[in-house]
Amino acid sequence: MRLELISMFKMFFILIFGLCLAILAAPAQASCKGCLCPGDPCGLCPIPAMADVPSKPNESEICARIREKVPPTSAQPGSNEYFPNLDKSTMVCVSEGGDVIRNRGRSEEFPSRFYCKPPRSL
Repeated sequence: MRLELISMFKMFFILIFGLCLAILAAPAQASCKGCLCPGDPCGLCPIPAMADVPSKPNESEICARIREKVPPTSAQPGSNEYFPNLDKSTMVCVSEGGDVIRNRGRSEEFPSRFYCKPPRSL
């Protein structure tokens, strides 16, 4: 009898704790902050540029310079040809004043693994 009461108390505690965590996490999921949000608020460009993906009409200057210095590639991510292009694109992005952002949660709008964030104009 006492063992069942303790087990029921544990289950009740876990349930209440889980509900509290879900309630606290809901506002964080509702609003997107940062550059990888819908609508591309930072004007990111994927690095390395892929040959089958056309450039955006409102592409920033840094993205155009990356495409100019490192031609778009058709190599798939993970292949031996992909990594030199990624390295060169990263170097150009950083040398032009941009920041490299790693995309861990890829989506339809942001399919690439890495993006160059153009510097903010003052």
